[in-house]
Amino acid sequence: MTVPLSVLDLAYINVGESAGDSFRASVRLAQNAERWGYRRIWYAEHHNMPIVGSSAPSVLIAHIAAQTRTIRLGSGGVMLPNHAPLSIAEQFGTLETLHPGRIDLGLGRAPGGDLRTLRALRRDPAGGDTFPEDVFELQGYLTGRSRMPGVDATPGKGTDVPLYILGSSLYGAGLAAALGLPFAFASHFAPGALQDAVALYRRDFRPSAQLAEPHVIAGANVVAADTTAEAEKHFLAAKRRRVIQLLGRAGVVVDPAEAETVLETPSGKQVLQQVEQEMRCAAVGTPGEVRDYLDRFTAAARADELIVASVAVDREAWLRSLGLLAEASGLAGA
Repeated sequence: MTVPLSVLDLAYINVGESAGDSFRASVRLAQNAERWGYRRIWYAEHHNMPIVGSSAPSVLIAHIAAQTRTIRLGSGGVMLPNHAPLSIAEQFGTLETLHPGRIDLGLGRAPGGDLRTLRALRRDPAGGDTFPEDVFELQGYLTGRSRMPGVDATPGKGTDVPLYILGSSLYGAGLAAALGLPFAFASHFAPGALQDAVALYRRDFRPSAQLAEPHVIAGANVVAADTTAEAEKHFLAAKRRRVIQLLGRAGVVVDPAEAETVLETPSGKQVLQQVEQEMRCAAVGTPGEVRDYLDRFTAAARADELIVASVAVDREAWLRSLGLLAEASGLAGA
């Protein structure tokens, strides 16, 4: 690989697992990713999703950081409109104080859940409209230049935790460019605007105290295995899991044991088509095939870094995908 590789851990809770099982798997992944030479691992804030355990990224980051030594850890991302900027500054200021030089703070403006969840979070539906102002306020707390007279983040003040803007549209690209911050595009589930967003970001980027040159992180799904057929089998299982998740949100309860059958129903076929579009940025195959796909993807996305999500449902295949990719990419510890 010609760019650094990082990992997005979605903290999936698979059938038959508990949240505790998921977190233990995340620790195992982080310890191996650190040894293999990945740059960072991020955890995304999601709510009211029974198969996703990363609803509280700062708590999960603290747990993982205490059981690793060098790898960077962060949010990919914290959905800032769900929170007071001061509270996030204190949380991530605490993390940076405990684990100096290892903490990232990626920020998004989506709710991380559906409209019912938004209400349960006591979130104003228009909260995303103040996202730029909230980022400014948060940045002020972390740099020690508070924009709220008489209010400082303790811990947090002067920790300079690096900020990243996450997005899947031109909006995030424009904001990241205007603020001079790194931009992470969610092409692992919403690839449609990737190239336009990156072009806008690079064109309009303004240097800042944090960043002198544009830095693009692009997301991709990964399933690596000994054979192409085995990798494709695991990728199909991942798509089935996503179909079941989406049908569940729509009120259709599906027994995971019947996942193959539901894909043959009209609603299942329709949702599968949606999932295939969502997950089309996917490197699936042998280690060499995955590496070659990611090289092409890097060039097409004009990315400075890739963040990959191993989507295999089987736990051993999930972990092994990242190990095989590390080895094929020549990472230092692989």
